[in-house]
Amino acid sequence: MKYDFVLKNCRLIDGTGSPWKKADVGVKDGKIAFVGKAGDEISSDEIKDCEGLYLAPGFIDIHSHSDTTILDNPTADSRILQGVTTELGGDCGISAAPVSHISERRKLVKDYVGDLDYTWNTVGEFLDTVEKAHPSVNFATAVGHGTIRIEAMGFDDREPTEDEMEEMKNILRKALEDGAFCLSSGLIYPPGVFSKTDEMAELCTVLKEYGAFYETHMRNEGNKVVEAVAEAIDVAKRAGIPLQICHHKVLQEQNWGKCRITTEMIEKAREEGIDVQCDQYPYRASATSLDSNAPNWTFDGGVEALLKRLKDPETRQRINAEAEESHRGRWDKIFVSSTASREYAWTVGKNIAEIAEIRGVSCADACFDIIVDSEDRAGEINYGMCEEDIEYIMKKPYVMTGSDGQSLSLDFDGIPHPRNYGTFPRVISHYARDRKLFTVEEAVKKMTAMPASRLGLKDRGLIKEGFRADLVLFDLEELEDTPTFEKPKAACRGIKQVYVNGVLTAKDGVHTGARAGEVLRRNINA
Repeated sequence: MKYDFVLKNCRLIDGTGSPWKKADVGVKDGKIAFVGKAGDEISSDEIKDCEGLYLAPGFIDIHSHSDTTILDNPTADSRILQGVTTELGGDCGISAAPVSHISERRKLVKDYVGDLDYTWNTVGEFLDTVEKAHPSVNFATAVGHGTIRIEAMGFDDREPTEDEMEEMKNILRKALEDGAFCLSSGLIYPPGVFSKTDEMAELCTVLKEYGAFYETHMRNEGNKVVEAVAEAIDVAKRAGIPLQICHHKVLQEQNWGKCRITTEMIEKAREEGIDVQCDQYPYRASATSLDSNAPNWTFDGGVEALLKRLKDPETRQRINAEAEESHRGRWDKIFVSSTASREYAWTVGKNIAEIAEIRGVSCADACFDIIVDSEDRAGEINYGMCEEDIEYIMKKPYVMTGSDGQSLSLDFDGIPHPRNYGTFPRVISHYARDRKLFTVEEAVKKMTAMPASRLGLKDRGLIKEGFRADLVLFDLEELEDTPTFEKPKAACRGIKQVYVNGVLTAKDGVHTGARAGEVLRRNINA
């Protein structure tokens, strides 16, 4: 056989966690056609000697929000340049589809998810749209509970009626049949925050019909993180489904160390036969929308209702009082990462306490004025975790790597979280190579075979004959997560070549322009 290209003398990390071995890899028609020692007689017009370099399966990002950015950034530079070749979007209850035909609810989804074109209604139509954009990465999606809830009952702070619950179930069924891989929830965000445990457990029974899993951004990651883990496990147990806890972490200093309790709970559930796994990003700061600092009740009715309340002087006084009480001692840890506001563009990169001092206003006013002026299009980075907890969680064998990032360009506006650009090389270089929390091979397993198994991908996540040729070639000594909180928009050092479906998509930190990614749809008959 004549191969399209051959990578010779690689230090092969196959994704299983086994020690690396010296091997040659031949690729033909987008698939791995040979793994072993080929000898000098191997036939190919392109043979690269990879002596001293490591070859791993393409990294699979099981937690991203690229469904909101992939159409504007189909080359997915922030993904490709760190070695990510496959990603799952639609997480934290927030997915770009489905979208209602009803104009009022369509507007609520647009305010909730993002300012997209919404030329689609169903998950299937959205995936068709992504497919036509020819992204550089392989793209899959979850379907968000928040999006489904808006579809069925608007942005109301109440329990669903029997008819609304049945409608939510049918919307979920349709999304899974269209190819969504799982149901995601964002119980810390409205409208997910308005739901009760019973609602989630009942809706998740649909997942059992399809053999799908439930992925949750839990109801609380701070003072009530233990209770939130208990709720997530309870939902999975009642519905009889696998559970994926998103970006497991513990926020705020008074709660540091509680991960020892939460992981013990997870391990007990696993011993009882409940399939619980987690994903995690390797940073001590989180990132989300700036409106997360507003009390939950202010979102009843949607984003327009929130903005109306923030503009009303009497209601604003109540909101400010609640926010100041709940955020005492925390405003200086919350930084503005982006804003659509021209008046407050100067605030990007500054923390709320600093902005308040410059303006001579309260911290609450400094925060909420940006939200109002940007029409709720502002982001934040929040420093709330400690390294000890990050490492304790990361070492657990059921914890895989997920960025919670997006497909972004290198000239993206604002100062986004470095997790968008550097998550995967950081785990390998800092935590495996330097900190030696686990082997490099185990680190690679956390970002290849483990997420592939969770997603049910039968031809990705391993370097194995017959599998898709999603590959990352890297120099372990040189590897470095160069993106920082101050300068996040950068390619990682040491990523030598990235292949997507056998097509060279990045070389020495530069995107080739190739867009060979595929849209992945969950096969409900698998």
